[in-house]
Amino acid sequence: MERALRVARAVTFVYFVLNGTLLGMWVVQIPAVEERVGISHAALGGFLVLLGAGAFLGMQLGGRLSDRLGTRTVVPLAGVLCSATLVLPGLAREPWVLGAALLVFGFGNGTLDVSMNAHAVQVEKAYGRPVMSAFHATFSVGGVLAALVGAAAVDVGWGTAATLTAAACAGVVVALVSARGLLPAEGTAEAPGTGTEAGENPGAGTGGRAVPARIWFLAVLALLVMLCEGAANDWSVLHLKTVLGASESTAAFAYGTFAATMTVGRLLADRVSARFGTVAVLRYGAALACAGITLVALSPWIWAALVGWGLFGLGLSGCVPQLFSAAGHTDPAAAGTNVSRVAGLGYIGMLAGPAVIGWMTHVMALNHTFLLPALFCATAAAAAGVLRTPAPGGDPSAALADRPDTLETTS
Repeated sequence: MERALRVARAVTFVYFVLNGTLLGMWVVQIPAVEERVGISHAALGGFLVLLGAGAFLGMQLGGRLSDRLGTRTVVPLAGVLCSATLVLPGLAREPWVLGAALLVFGFGNGTLDVSMNAHAVQVEKAYGRPVMSAFHATFSVGGVLAALVGAAAVDVGWGTAATLTAAACAGVVVALVSARGLLPAEGTAEAPGTGTEAGENPGAGTGGRAVPARIWFLAVLALLVMLCEGAANDWSVLHLKTVLGASESTAAFAYGTFAATMTVGRLLADRVSARFGTVAVLRYGAALACAGITLVALSPWIWAALVGWGLFGLGLSGCVPQLFSAAGHTDPAAAGTNVSRVAGLGYIGMLAGPAVIGWMTHVMALNHTFLLPALFCATAAAAAGVLRTPAPGGDPSAALADRPDTLETTS
């Protein structure tokens, strides 16, 4: 059982890296695709909305299928789908073809995203301790891998279609080869470390049951936190360059600092969560993010702004994994569906963040718009006690947020 659990954890890391790599391979090729199809930056923004819409739809279907068929079936199929559809944007030569390609690729990406998160919840339950943040950290590792592979492909003279095709083929192989290491559905004799009785039917899904109010609360918090991430992704570099007058090379450190501290934070968040509790990770992480982005909004110095972006990334790093984990543990029979709701609304926040900040720049300075993410972070910190709520049926894994060994005793 212990060996099977270790293997399951390892292959879950593989799928997170795979998802990050596939998405990163598309991002690396955006300039080449934009030039070949002949669209403007403004038009590209509209096409990226299609990518997000496809991902949202894929998350909703992927969550339900994960509950009905089991993540052991859905995760590898979603990995194959996401890998195979990566080829499509590389083949597009007309705008409408690119739009359709991104919609389909987004669907595959969303399906893989939510199903692998649902499996991560299953692994975390079997371990009986937090492991979700480390999985999310390896998604970022996949993005770094994509950047390295993409740069190497350019150096050897590979075109966009050839690069994405090679990445797609490798992805299909990885998704299929790794499938055997996934945990079987809870409730079967093979599933290690789960407390489900053999007579239960975990694949039944929600069966039309009302969605717990807690899930929608978690989803709203995910929207707020991921909106903050989206704002940092698109506006951090422009902030240093246009507001503080930094050079292009220096401005690039704004996003680099944010991304680096977020990755490091996610690698450490599981240990922090095991020691102090998931409530503390969300509460103090969101509070730290609030302080960091407030420093960014108010500081006239480049060095202080870089410190602020670093604190912002470090604070946000553990928040989303705790929300996804709590959603999955609320009702094990509907883990995939509940994760899809939280992830789906959070993804909308990720997409909306840059647009909201952009709209606000029409009425105030860019740095002052960052006070909105500061408010959202403060809201998440104040609402962190929602993670303490026990799941229906007394599922012991739901107590990950409120174990007796935690020092987080007040809320």
